[in-house]
Amino acid sequence: MSIYQKWFLACRPWSFSMTAVSVTIGSVWGGADAEFNWALYLITLVGVIFAHGSANLFNDFFDVRSGVDTGEVSTAQYRPHPLAEGSLRPRDVMAQALLFMAVATSAGIYLAATRGLMVLWISLAGAFALYFYTAPPFKYKYKALGEIAVFLMWGPLMVEGAYYVQAQALSREALLISIPPGILVALVLLANNIRDIRDDGKMGIKTLPIMTGSRRGILVYIGLVGLAYLSVVLMSLLGPLSPWSLMVLVSVPLFFKLLRQMMEGPPKDADARTAQLNTAFGVLLLISVIIEALLH
Repeated sequence: MSIYQKWFLACRPWSFSMTAVSVTIGSVWGGADAEFNWALYLITLVGVIFAHGSANLFNDFFDVRSGVDTGEVSTAQYRPHPLAEGSLRPRDVMAQALLFMAVATSAGIYLAATRGLMVLWISLAGAFALYFYTAPPFKYKYKALGEIAVFLMWGPLMVEGAYYVQAQALSREALLISIPPGILVALVLLANNIRDIRDDGKMGIKTLPIMTGSRRGILVYIGLVGLAYLSVVLMSLLGPLSPWSLMVLVSVPLFFKLLRQMMEGPPKDADARTAQLNTAFGVLLLISVIIEALLH
């Protein structure tokens, strides 16, 4: 495996699609209420994607250092984990994470200076959340707070933040439409934690599925997926979304397929399969928002 392949796997760029969907939904909605600015959108997207990349690296760094991630964990069984396998040095991973964070910070400073200090506060909240996810002294992922934090980051923070960059205002409507993508990204982590109950339990980690038990964890998983779909249906009928957003229902068969797999026993790649549902749902929602903006 080449060094480029190792860094590709460590950064997990396939997960950036979730970030792109949240940022683009907020940007398109803000552009519809103001005037869409491509340059501001691209700066926002690049900044948030680099922040996401740094979060992935920080997460792996602290998970490996604390002994949570090893070459034997479930994640490493279906995809290579260069840091846990020892093919990347911890100090190099930390240096790369800091470099990515520097790029994200530069974008945030520019946007705060040109669009308003609200961008700065949103960026600081995001930076705190992504770093202390597994970093001491908080390590809040290990205290059953991971799903809540991920929902807030990929939902309200990203969507509302991207909206603000375009419109220079906060929006109740943007906050509402941030709920479904936030839930779907949180579900990726929940699927991961359901699968890892045994490994996390051995490490004394508290996650939502450990606190509820595997069976109830799966029921929470099903309930949250249902809530994501229900919220879109209600917002399509009552506002602020249009009936175009009902196209997310096209992804329902993918959910039922995933549900059967989860009920039979969470697969090793439960998080990746949930991410596929997230992508399908998110892209369909984004397409509907773009159509609505063009017809606005």
